Amino acid sequence: MASKRGLCIAVIGFAAQVGVVGTATAQDPTKVEPKHYKQDFENERVQVVSVHYGPHEKSGLHEHPGGVVVVITGGHLKFTDEKGKVTEVFAKPGEARWFNPFKHTVENVGDTSYNAVYVGIKSKSNVISQNGELLSAEELQRILADALQPEKSSPLGREDRVFPPGSADQ
Repeated sequence: MASKRGLCIAVIGFAAQVGVVGTATAQDPTKVEPKHYKQDFENERVQVVSVHYGPHEKSGLHEHPGGVVVVITGGHLKFTDEKGKVTEVFAKPGEARWFNPFKHTVENVGDTSYNAVYVGIKSKSNVISQNGELLSAEELQRILADALQPEKSSPLGREDRVFPPGSADQ
């Protein structure tokens, strides 16, 4: 579990380093679904949320900004969007997926708990690197997925820390 926590911290650190244009979504899952979503970190750029669904638990309708989910313990989930379209997902531990902004309900249809961390990017699509370059959603997904691979080096080039020296987020 410690290595998964380290991966999540790396994702949080990376996400906190990028600049973003935009605002947060209106139906914050930590407010409308506090049983399943707990805010771990938030600033003007990102919202990091721990996700927990016990076996067979269901949520009410809520929405997320676009972002990356990192699966801690896998599960069989059923997502139903606001138009009634159902999507089943078999999430695997350690998996990272990009999601565009979406509104949905969730049901854990499995017999075990599902746990993940969602790093919501507070923008429509404009993510700016530290060098001032505009990143596409695909580029951000690739960078975050690479950062989650334990055998790979950090995309920030910092193996020994998540936050720069003197950062208020240390």
